[in-house]
Amino acid sequence: MKIVFATKNEGKVREIREMLEGTGIEVISLNAYPDTPEIIEDGASYLENALIKATIISDYTGEIVLADDSGLEVDSLEGEPGIYSARYAGEGASDEANKRKLLDKLKGVAREKRSAAFHCALVLYSPDGSFKSFEARWPGMIIDHGKGDNGFGYDPIFYVPEQQKTAAELPPKIKNVISHRGQAFEKLKLYLQEKQSPSGQNGA
Repeated sequence: MKIVFATKNEGKVREIREMLEGTGIEVISLNAYPDTPEIIEDGASYLENALIKATIISDYTGEIVLADDSGLEVDSLEGEPGIYSARYAGEGASDEANKRKLLDKLKGVAREKRSAAFHCALVLYSPDGSFKSFEARWPGMIIDHGKGDNGFGYDPIFYVPEQQKTAAELPPKIKNVISHRGQAFEKLKLYLQEKQSPSGQNGA
């Protein structure tokens, strides 16, 4: 089964391939389609943005498309950066610029008031317009100094108390199970397994 994953972020693609290892699903990124149309993520939620991406890319490629939208919500900032996480410091902002803006806003905020959570909405979209969605949440807290090299985005400053490590310090095999994206993809895998079983129903 071939699925186009609606991203050019190879860090995400690598995680997704690891999560779906052994399922027989071939994951292709948008880097294989250099002329994809511009996608304007103007939805009001992670799910709406994921659906916008999935619809546009499926219409363009004619393939089954997997699209996700995720973000970091910091409680003391009333949910910022939220759906704007990837462009918190402006369109085309680097990971470093986004992290710097977030940490600047948290200056003087006590450690115990830095609770946060990653959220993920995942959409599996078929060319006939049908789709399934899966959502998950990963709680943690924000620290001032980045640690670890295994992640991207806000991972180095997202501390997971249960693991006593940041998201970027976690081995991929652990992160891919407990993260927001990992939890959403586990729901996707269970759905695909049920669909492929003799009693499962066809169609996304």
